[in-house]
Amino acid sequence: MVIPNIPENETERLKNLESYNILDTLPETDYDNITTIAAEICGTPIALITLLDNKRQWFKSHHGIDVKETPKEQSFCAHAINDNDGIFIVPDTREDFRFHDNPLVTGDSNAVFYAGAPLTSKNGLPLGTLCVIDHKPNILSKTQINSLSALSNQVMNLLELRKNKFLLEKTLKDLEDKNHELERFAYIAAHDLKSPLINISSLAQIFIEDYKLSIDAEGLELLELIISSTDSLRELVDGLLSYSKSDGLAEEEKSTINLEALITEITQLFNSDHHVKMVLESPLEAIFINKTAIHHILMNLVSNAIKYSDKDDVLIEMNVKETDTHYNFFIKDNGPGIDKSDQTKIFKLFTKIAHQDKFGQAGHGIGLATVKKIVEKLGGTISVNSELGKGATFNFSIRKEY
Repeated sequence: MVIPNIPENETERLKNLESYNILDTLPETDYDNITTIAAEICGTPIALITLLDNKRQWFKSHHGIDVKETPKEQSFCAHAINDNDGIFIVPDTREDFRFHDNPLVTGDSNAVFYAGAPLTSKNGLPLGTLCVIDHKPNILSKTQINSLSALSNQVMNLLELRKNKFLLEKTLKDLEDKNHELERFAYIAAHDLKSPLINISSLAQIFIEDYKLSIDAEGLELLELIISSTDSLRELVDGLLSYSKSDGLAEEEKSTINLEALITEITQLFNSDHHVKMVLESPLEAIFINKTAIHHILMNLVSNAIKYSDKDDVLIEMNVKETDTHYNFFIKDNGPGIDKSDQTKIFKLFTKIAHQDKFGQAGHGIGLATVKKIVEKLGGTISVNSELGKGATFNFSIRKEY
């Protein structure tokens, strides 16, 4: 018996094989179907998908035998991957000096005929073979040879799909981990910034109150600017905290919420400082939903309607409908509307379409991005329909089971 030569690029070949994460995996129908077809086309009782690691040949699929692996030194396939002439065919192993005393020939396996089509990866490295074996001498027709070669290509397609799926899952996992790390960093950074910002604003206010008679107009203006800047930065920090914590909102328990009571609560939160009227138009009396999440969403939408309204009295109409799977919300305001070119931009983090609101405050582009994130976590989508001068209608859905 001739021991197969070790390929010159064996280290690279084994590393390439390892990248497919296929060795010692469970049987799969797609691979078993190919060996069944190969045996049928070639008229042999045995067909194997063989992968060669450093010490053994392992069978991803084994049609016609129960053996799952054999030593590499006995492997016909280890000879086949060193052959550069396409399909490696041995018509009668008993008459071939390389195999006549091989245990696979002389033993119970009785491997007399062998034909192996190489499984070659995209970088030209052989991983193993799709092979057929018979217990008697045999030959393959040109059609059978072409078919075996085509089937080996299909095996490689399956292996490449598996590898790409694994790489995609790994990439997604890495991105998810990095996203969690970034959100955690944002939360910690924002939390640590909030306290000193409050201190700066408070100290500046105390300084004005205690020393305003000793400070000229320019000095007072600078102190007011400090207070305004720190308050603006604190709002940004609050937005970042809200955005980083939005994932947790989706995990809270659901409860039955009366819609009339809900809009009453929201309206009361704003009416002490603003003229807001909310009108409910819905066939539903109550919904079963995450109360904290829906409060956060509505608070943001109503707050925006107030801040960017061009009217003294803000009117907001809310409609809620349901399907078998979702609650659909429609929140319409009587504001100035949103230009069509801006209607997708407003949901992007840190994107601002107005320099300031009607109170002269600049936004930070976090609120609607947070709303979108919460809605999507709750299994829904959000969009806006609007014409300039005719208000805006925010449409969002929340899946009933999430």
